[in-house]
Amino acid sequence: MKNSKSILLTVLGTMITGFGIGAFLTPNKIVGGGASGLSTTLYHALNIPPGLGFFVINIIFLIMGLKVLGKSFILKTLFGATLLSVFVQVFSMLPIYVGNLLLATIFGGVLYGIGIGLSFAAGASTGGTDILGRIVQVKFGHLPIGKILLALDGVIIAVSWIIFKDIELILYGIITLFVSSFSIDYVISKLNVSRMAFVITERGEEISNKLVSTSPRGVTRIDVMGAYTNEPRQMLFCALKESEAEAFQKKILEIDENAFIVFSESQRIKGNGFYLYK
Repeated sequence: MKNSKSILLTVLGTMITGFGIGAFLTPNKIVGGGASGLSTTLYHALNIPPGLGFFVINIIFLIMGLKVLGKSFILKTLFGATLLSVFVQVFSMLPIYVGNLLLATIFGGVLYGIGIGLSFAAGASTGGTDILGRIVQVKFGHLPIGKILLALDGVIIAVSWIIFKDIELILYGIITLFVSSFSIDYVISKLNVSRMAFVITERGEEISNKLVSTSPRGVTRIDVMGAYTNEPRQMLFCALKESEAEAFQKKILEIDENAFIVFSESQRIKGNGFYLYK
């Protein structure tokens, strides 16, 4: 099931990214960085098909990352990069948008970022500077992947100026880079959002036993004292997925309709039952 979900996310992510590149960025000569930016440059400079150029560039980067990232990651990335190469080529052959550069920049950047974010969530990569970003993140784990890609792709945008010699295209490329980087971080942060639940009740043991026996989540029970009533209570603490909050509340109120329940949003939870996307 987990592998099936990972494959589906990879396919969806690469398809969205391929659509953003093939339909918006490449036909308008917008270089937003990465292997897609290099393939766009090669396409307009040497007439190399964007899908083929993207694939060759990724093979080179994959070889560079083999020792650092390991064979498992490389195989997943090869799968994602190959899929993206196909989608880029397919969408570049379909009716495409050539017109307002600002619209192409925004839509291309958003689609690119969303697709990359979904691919990361699947544990894969679409290749290019995504691989270089992972290599840097191995050594500097505290840096968000979006910010790493921002720096690496900025270099590629600067290099593209040598080919196109059009400062306007470079500026649109920079906008694309910021839009896509923001979209990547947004997708990753949303995937990491979970709920923290705090419950004040007189029937803590009964409630915690039911929660533990009917859900995959653990519960921490703490003895507390009400400051207003000076009566003993129990506080239950539990980390939940966003989709589990409603059922969690219902189970509690079935036992203690007077329970005081507080839900708060958590951006990062790592531990049993939770995976941190980054």
